[in-house]
Amino acid sequence: MIVYSSKDWFHATFTLHKSDTIRKLFPLLLLMGLYSWGIAYWELEYLKLSERSWVRNITILHNLLGFVMSILLVFRTNTAYDRWWEARKQWGALTNASRNMAIKLNAFLTPQDEANRDFFRKTIAMYAHTLFEHLRSNRTKFMLDEKYHSEFEVLDSRKHGPNQVAALLYTRTNRLYKEGLLTGDQLIVVNNELLALTDICGACERIKNTPIPWSYSSFIKKFIILYVVTLPLGYVFSMGYFVIAAVPFVFYVMASLEIIAESIEDPFGEDPDDLPIDKMGENIRKHIEEIIR
Repeated sequence: MIVYSSKDWFHATFTLHKSDTIRKLFPLLLLMGLYSWGIAYWELEYLKLSERSWVRNITILHNLLGFVMSILLVFRTNTAYDRWWEARKQWGALTNASRNMAIKLNAFLTPQDEANRDFFRKTIAMYAHTLFEHLRSNRTKFMLDEKYHSEFEVLDSRKHGPNQVAALLYTRTNRLYKEGLLTGDQLIVVNNELLALTDICGACERIKNTPIPWSYSSFIKKFIILYVVTLPLGYVFSMGYFVIAAVPFVFYVMASLEIIAESIEDPFGEDPDDLPIDKMGENIRKHIEEIIR
């Protein structure tokens, strides 16, 4: 994710980043410019149509559809941003749940219980790392230190990683309760944080696995293309050869909104505007190690 100052107009205006849509649309912009030039030449030089031709009335249709197009693009962008912001809230909740669990377990466990402290210090942070790998659609890889941990041998990278880590946490917590190291009230307190982890995972999976309906996304793309390719037909009479620049600009604005929406609707990817969940997971690990010593 790009960190920037929203007040820096000069940098935002004149600097090109990997996320800039003009890089992706540049070939299509050239194609639209050539297409507009061909239409203008065909109508003005070859057919020699005048302003009295019925073709010029096509602009009335564009004026009517322009409002509809703006509504569709605004809804598309807002829907994509809602998914991005919901993902950010879920990872914020994951950070809070991990901290709360670490703070409570740090208070519940005795300072001499180094084995359990070491387990929770590693496993709570591992949940965020595993969820990160899970959302990036990679097989779960557990980064363990050289110290032997027999409880981690049951983990299978082919299975649902976050569920396995949550099961490890709950199994160890329940064992501590049976051994009398945690009271019933303390078990309930820790259980609430464990439930929060699974709820967050489910919410992130919902965002990841439920894209914008194909029919809606496909319709907007077709609408944009049809709207833009018909622009030169009528506007040639009022703009002349200036349509060579005007039509690609209109296409750039409309297509850019769609591309931006595509970029942020999957916030767990690796695009420049996606959430830095790897960095968030690393921060969670640092926080847990600071709390549980």
